[in-house]
Amino acid sequence: MNSQESRQATGQPHPVDTDEQPGAVQLEVRRHRGAAVETVTDHVGQEWPVALVFNGISHAVMMCTPRDLEAFAVGFAISEGIVERGSDIQDIEVELHDHGELPHAEVQLQVVQQAFAGLKEKRRALAGRTGCGVCGIESIDLLDLKPQRVPDTGFLQRLAPDAIARAARALPEHQALTRLTGGLHAAAWCDAEGAIRYAFEDVGRHNALDKLIGQLVLDRADTRDGFVFLSSRASYELVRKAARVDVPMVATISAPSSLAIAIAREAGVRLVSFCREGSYVDYDTWQPQA
Repeated sequence: MNSQESRQATGQPHPVDTDEQPGAVQLEVRRHRGAAVETVTDHVGQEWPVALVFNGISHAVMMCTPRDLEAFAVGFAISEGIVERGSDIQDIEVELHDHGELPHAEVQLQVVQQAFAGLKEKRRALAGRTGCGVCGIESIDLLDLKPQRVPDTGFLQRLAPDAIARAARALPEHQALTRLTGGLHAAAWCDAEGAIRYAFEDVGRHNALDKLIGQLVLDRADTRDGFVFLSSRASYELVRKAARVDVPMVATISAPSSLAIAIAREAGVRLVSFCREGSYVDYDTWQPQA
């Protein structure tokens, strides 16, 4: 039985996801307050290079908090369009290298041949193009700005009027590492009442969302029956990742970008930002079907 099947069978997290890496390190620091200086113990969020290797070929190295790496790898593979579904991933192995000068991790994924062939084709396209400097993409032609429409399953019509306020009120309770370090992002999965069902933290907002998406896939949850709540701003990549797995709504604490709004409108994803307990801004990116 591979690691993904084992996780689904037991319902338990993979032991390397949380047990060996706390997500933060403890340091002695000098704290300055006016003229006073004191030496205190503080906590800093972990940031490691994490290599994602598909069928033996390294595809990307992401800077990531080294927890929940199986979920992260699955979410990245799906949200970046490397695979179409969880069943396209045949095996996952997480390797932590926490000794030596530079701690790092490697996630080995075995994917179906069709997905691997598509990945190799994409790599060949990248190799022959000049750089334009947009978010690491080597050509504007490779930007994926035409999402399919997210199916309207009626979830947004069932959304409770206070769901966003409830999620905003509850999110800090699910941000243990943020309370400890002050430096991580969170991505949460909420039901129609606004109750938080899953939450993940990471130094990167994209990574936190990938971990969330990956866990939903590993648990075979219905991604059309809930919404994503993010502690960050709404960039186009975050909305695009959510749209790829048919999430009907993205809510963020901070501001959206103009391209995030455009992508949400194209995909029919409801985008709301500046979410607080008593207010939010709706960008009218979704309209109920007549």
